Amino acid sequence: MADVDIKNVEKLYGSVKAIKGVSLSIKHGELTILVGPSGCGKSTLLRMIAGLESVDGGQIDIDGKLVNKTRPKDRDIAMVFQNYALYPHMNVRQNMAFSLSLGKVAKAEIDRRVNEAATILGLNEYLDRFPRQLSGGQRQRVAMGRAIVRDPKVFLFDEPLSNLDAKLRVQMRIEIKALHEKLGATMVYVTHDQIEAMTMADRIVVMRDGLIEQVGTPIELYEQPANIFVAQFIGSPSMNILNGTLDRSGFQLGGGITLSAPPSAAAAPKGPCSYGIRPEHIRLDPAGVEVLVLAVEPTGPETHVHVRLGEQTLVCALRDHPAIVPGSTLTILPDAGRARLFADDGKRIQ
Repeated sequence: MADVDIKNVEKLYGSVKAIKGVSLSIKHGELTILVGPSGCGKSTLLRMIAGLESVDGGQIDIDGKLVNKTRPKDRDIAMVFQNYALYPHMNVRQNMAFSLSLGKVAKAEIDRRVNEAATILGLNEYLDRFPRQLSGGQRQRVAMGRAIVRDPKVFLFDEPLSNLDAKLRVQMRIEIKALHEKLGATMVYVTHDQIEAMTMADRIVVMRDGLIEQVGTPIELYEQPANIFVAQFIGSPSMNILNGTLDRSGFQLGGGITLSAPPSAAAAPKGPCSYGIRPEHIRLDPAGVEVLVLAVEPTGPETHVHVRLGEQTLVCALRDHPAIVPGSTLTILPDAGRARLFADDGKRIQ
């Protein structure tokens, strides 16, 4: 296990700055997930840690040692790729043992490590099969096994589940989380899937445009988003954001519609701002405000109801399977105690 310290790191592609002075400390034994939309820089940052991309500014330390100029093979890291990157002409045992064989590790030690990793990942019965004889999930396990046998200081995962179907992704999320707990290893994991990040991470790093927007536990990011971007990126369906004006009587949406202000409003400046409320924090209540139903999406455990409130739209996540149809009206009541206010610059008002 090892700490990974990223200090004011920059990455340039010509005149384009892809990573803009990012600093991040990853503690040993922590599963840290980098998440954000395509093009935000998360994979570039991971590849810089791996040594597959050069560092154009700042520094990266692994286990207290500067690695800016260190070759990937000398960083004591192991990387699991999106496309598995298995050798098709080698069976599972040979694929998992390949890096150890290159390092001239004794055969008895190779066999011990391969068998141990195969037991952890449930691959014992597949050791003599070739990649073409395996399912996508089994291939990904082999890719992880190849990383485990190296016993690296840091594991790096670059969107390892994106090629799997939805059911298998859920299964593999559980397996990777269990693997982390069993190994107690430092892991840095990249995904664009915020559900993946929420269910697996010790800490989440939300990125946008080469910068870090917020770092925190899944619950911290969900309950206390630093800004509107994080609020809407974390959570599915995303947080509703309503524009209006805060005054002494509450949050004014226009057209005579007033919502109860959250507790943070007491210390907030009066004037234009945004009101954030998560879909599950809205309930049907005759004491609320009337909305027009635009669309209804049954999902099983919840019904997502898209509604118009004044001139704005929002989504309500209702759990009691109400018989609601488009074109009808409802009376809804947001839970003001769970609402969040955001200033004009998008930052959350404390």
